[in-house]
Amino acid sequence: MSTQLSFRVNGTMHCLTVANELTLADLLRDQLSLTGCKVGCDQAVCGACTVLVDGRPVAACATFAFMAEAADIVTIEGLSSTGRLDPVQQAFLEAGAIQCGYCTAGMVLSVHALLRRCSDPDDATIRAWLEAHVCRCTGYAAILDAVRLAARYLHQEAA
Repeated sequence: MSTQLSFRVNGTMHCLTVANELTLADLLRDQLSLTGCKVGCDQAVCGACTVLVDGRPVAACATFAFMAEAADIVTIEGLSSTGRLDPVQQAFLEAGAIQCGYCTAGMVLSVHALLRRCSDPDDATIRAWLEAHVCRCTGYAAILDAVRLAARYLHQEAA
């Protein structure tokens, strides 16, 4: 069985027919060539596949593509449309919160969503927000630094 879908990804409308068992991660990676969405665990516990669906972080490996009907999806490839890094991407880079990079796209998107909801989160809020993300390289201290730095950048942009 298949389903006809209409949805927006990174600002571009798509109308596709997809198999009902297709995941959003597979749709993004295999049909739209948006490979920033990584499939790590395939069970929604590592965070590598995180994308934003209508502004909310979603595990794309555990979301059927048909659930994206009429949704507005943002992947890491679409986070910055200005040719410059998004403030969260810039902060991750400057804080050294990127090592192997496998988890980075999902974390950046989750932090982007967090900072849109809470412009000055404390460390407990940041940790809670990122608890669904696994990073085996950084030890998380640099990630916390990056989130704080991104919050400062966003405050500066707003001023």
